[in-house]
Amino acid sequence: MQGGILNEIYQIKSSLSKRGGRETLLAKNLATEELVVVKLLKFGLDAVWEDFKLFEREAKTLKNINHPAIPQYLDYFELDLPYCQGFALVQEYIKAPSLEAAIQAGRTFSESEIKEISEALLNILQYLHQQQPSIIHRDIKPSNILLTDRTGNRVGQVFLIDFGAVKNVAAAEGGTITVVGTYGYMPPEQFGGKTTPASDLYSLGATLIYLATGRHPTELPSKAGKIVFEPSVQLSPALIQWLNQLIEPNCDLETESKGSRRFNSAIEALQALKQPISLNKDQASEIIRQPAHSKIKLSKTPAKIDVFIPAQGFTPELLFVIAFAIFWNSFLVVWTGAAVFMAPFPINLVFALFSIPFWTVGLGLIGSILFSLCGKTKLKITSKQISLTYECLGIRYQKPKATSRQNITAIERFTANKWRSRTDKNHQQKTPKSSAVVIWANGQAYSIRTNFIKNKINPFDEISKHNPEDMELNWLAQELSQWLKIPVTGQ
Repeated sequence: MQGGILNEIYQIKSSLSKRGGRETLLAKNLATEELVVVKLLKFGLDAVWEDFKLFEREAKTLKNINHPAIPQYLDYFELDLPYCQGFALVQEYIKAPSLEAAIQAGRTFSESEIKEISEALLNILQYLHQQQPSIIHRDIKPSNILLTDRTGNRVGQVFLIDFGAVKNVAAAEGGTITVVGTYGYMPPEQFGGKTTPASDLYSLGATLIYLATGRHPTELPSKAGKIVFEPSVQLSPALIQWLNQLIEPNCDLETESKGSRRFNSAIEALQALKQPISLNKDQASEIIRQPAHSKIKLSKTPAKIDVFIPAQGFTPELLFVIAFAIFWNSFLVVWTGAAVFMAPFPINLVFALFSIPFWTVGLGLIGSILFSLCGKTKLKITSKQISLTYECLGIRYQKPKATSRQNITAIERFTANKWRSRTDKNHQQKTPKSSAVVIWANGQAYSIRTNFIKNKINPFDEISKHNPEDMELNWLAQELSQWLKIPVTGQ
């Protein structure tokens, strides 16, 4: 086919790869003089309907995504030539070898380079998994990752290619199970036809282990269905721990069983890579315990975590707020009544409108008092979403609204005398002026303040030497951090 022209515009230069009825060609666009990649799926005796379905899905997926590290979709057409019938997909050509070719050529990767490649691929996966609906690649492996030459201190630019096994998580399940992927890089669940965003993370982990060892995952020993790679690498304990969590066989967040599990999302894995959390023997003694008089009820399983904060109840501080609310609202009743019923029209209407902001403050004070006396707060994080619910006198409301757990990007801890405004793209709201733990998700702040019952503390208790509210929030931040596997930042 070399020298032939496809669709009257793509002149074939050479064949890049060939497998069965699939062939990948390097061609030149005669209109732009640019090199392109043409993927062919040919009709033949060995072609099956599932091949055409996957090929069409790949074309549709590439057409609807736009990422600098994914070769751009250019064209898709049907072939009807005397020597070739089928379909063709045209993409941008990236002049770079694959990771597999680099390893086979003798290239080795340092720990810092492996981390750099990991971060680049996790950013790509984060983009794909956050599409609506999520896009799962299902065939991440060294031959499907391109790496340009080193530039300065950088390892090179990373590209993810070959979306021939891609799956849309909203696609209907059922019917015949077609197992796609590459043995050694496929997670256990993929053999049964089930895939989630965490499936791509397993494949990424196996790929990185190949970079670190230079050996195919199937050439390494395994124990209880898990790759054993530690004896074959010289990496830091933190990176080894991180890689081990990427290749955990268990990825089911709904299970109640104890034990390790795979990262749930690319965001979670990226956070852990940047700021690994590890507890050694010295740190274990510094684990924060829940204060003895704390009223918070915390329940957690591998599938979910619930934080219930009861009403504060009556406190001496609340007495001042009640007195001020009575004075403020009594004055408004007298002042507004006199203005509305004694002043002539339309002056009374002007006074009525002018009083609205002051009544807003008054009603806000009443609401604050009622919430302090009988309001409840509940934070709930499951495998699917995060929600923060407030309830008072049977009335419930959520602020902010529930969002996907995959959108959680950070946990921040703020004390009353140290707060600041966040204006970056991930944190668009102001951080609280009072002591709080803030979980950021989808640019929204899920702010948790506690109601520590200070009047029940014995002044001779050890806890009284510190701010009890801060101790309670520090404990809560630690619990959320360990469960979400996201480090606590802030002040």
